[in-house]
Amino acid sequence: MASTLGTSTALASETVASSSLHRQATPTSAPPLTSSFLPAFNGCTTTSFTAASPLRSSQHRSAAIRCSLTNGAARRAGSMDESSPFAPFFQHVFQSDISSRPIMVPDAFETVPNVQDELWYTIREEARQDSEAEPALASYLYSTVLAHRSLERSMAFHLANKLQSPTLLSTQLCSLFTDVMLRSPEVQEALRADLRAIYTRDPACRSYSHAMLNFKGYQALQAYRIGHRLWLEGRQGLAMALQSRVSEVFHVDIHPAAKIGNGVLFDHATGLVVGETATIGNNVSILHHVTLGGTGKSSGDRHPKVGDGVLIGAGATLLGPIKIGEGAKVGAGSVVLLDVPPRATVVGIPGRLVGGKEKPAMLTVNPSETMDHTSFILDYTI
Repeated sequence: MASTLGTSTALASETVASSSLHRQATPTSAPPLTSSFLPAFNGCTTTSFTAASPLRSSQHRSAAIRCSLTNGAARRAGSMDESSPFAPFFQHVFQSDISSRPIMVPDAFETVPNVQDELWYTIREEARQDSEAEPALASYLYSTVLAHRSLERSMAFHLANKLQSPTLLSTQLCSLFTDVMLRSPEVQEALRADLRAIYTRDPACRSYSHAMLNFKGYQALQAYRIGHRLWLEGRQGLAMALQSRVSEVFHVDIHPAAKIGNGVLFDHATGLVVGETATIGNNVSILHHVTLGGTGKSSGDRHPKVGDGVLIGAGATLLGPIKIGEGAKVGAGSVVLLDVPPRATVVGIPGRLVGGKEKPAMLTVNPSETMDHTSFILDYTI
């Protein structure tokens, strides 16, 4: 017993010492270290980490140190769970450099997901299975997914680590992102709708956690949504700084003033540009190297308005305040300068309607959901 508690105390001291945050005093009593408190210790088996079973092997000690350090990273970023059984004994508060609100940062292991959020529960289970199947990813999956109590906190932590820079610290960004997402129901709804859109439309997506962790189009879109909220709140300087950083990291440039609906898929996303006054509806799918741009240097409303259910192929360029009707499709590489009727298909340079202007071929289902880029191919003319 004494050996185990001594080891645990040393690990805790190492983690606390690595943080520059000021800590409050902790209560004197603490719950016993049993496997019931630690159902997942950084992807390792928990039976070796009970009070009656000391950390005997160097492998177990190394795993404990890795878990302690990754737990400390999530703690310092301000996204660790407050509901863990350890929370009452290790709760601290630090003041964010950006947000004026104090952030609760318990030194705790996340153990219980929000059971009311089925999507988040699924993501956690996928991450747990992946960590067991690939031990090399266990520490990464723990600190990014399993250590957090909600999708919002996990996404804030992940984005903060992606977008951090020498002058935009991950702790600052995580605090900011968490604050915006937890007080914005519309961002929370879009966060989940966009994830479901990827899973249902992209055949390369094998799981929700895969999309969340590895699809930069999704990550760039969620960063835009945070920036958009900041823009609407009058924090334009911060929103523009975030846009610039997203452009540098993900190669996706979306102006924070643009309006984007829910259930949107940015597939691959590299080279995507969305201008200030552009509008994108719900359930839209857009591939890489697409531009929704303006013409000339005139101010005011100058960017395309894309309706619900639209599919825009790779490399397409849409210029000016044109309207792309609901359920329409823009072929890859097209240059569109005029309005496109609902359910129509436009291809070519300059863009022309398939079937002709008088009787264009009409789509019967939303192309954004079928992801069909070749319908009416026999009607294409060169």
